[in-house]
Amino acid sequence: MTNVMKKLPQCPFYEGSRLSKDQATTDKRENHMIKNLAPFTLFLMTVPLANYLISNVGTFCVEQGPCLIPVGFGLMAPSGVLAVGLALVLRDWVHETSGLWASLVAVLLGSLASLSFAPTTVATASFIAFTFSELADTLVYSKIREKSKPMAVLGSQIVGAFIDSALFVYIAFGSLAFSLGNSLGKIYAGVAVAVGLYLYHKRKIRGLY
Repeated sequence: MTNVMKKLPQCPFYEGSRLSKDQATTDKRENHMIKNLAPFTLFLMTVPLANYLISNVGTFCVEQGPCLIPVGFGLMAPSGVLAVGLALVLRDWVHETSGLWASLVAVLLGSLASLSFAPTTVATASFIAFTFSELADTLVYSKIREKSKPMAVLGSQIVGAFIDSALFVYIAFGSLAFSLGNSLGKIYAGVAVAVGLYLYHKRKIRGLY
């Protein structure tokens, strides 16, 4: 009886169902890979972007110093603040999609990349500031995320922003003159994402998503 069953042709509906399941599994894996790689790649791209902006883009550029942009309240900041603020948020995103260790690998690669895309002084300052600020961001986010992701994003952004700003501006330019504006510019990104997450979760609880 078993031999007879083996010789019978497979039901096309069964074969089609199995193929559909296999395809669905493959698609799921590909989507998961894209979901993990996207924030990781974007995070690493912020490093050369920040170093390029700070040396080339701004409302005016200080001789032997950074290019500056206004960030509100009469404060100016090096233009790289736009990319660094985004990097702090993207690190949190990597943490969520790929886990703590993946985010630490991203920080390591980002720190190494920061040495390759700027003049020596700026590159060294970027490396040190990036490493310590992102590690601080990781620590704070890890502690708070289970209680509130919006607060985790905001809290880690504030801590990371102040550390990055103080270290980078002082090491690169020998002054803390732009550190407050630098911090403020980075915090804007964290506030925007935290508010967005809060509104999303609030609407989700109400069943609007």
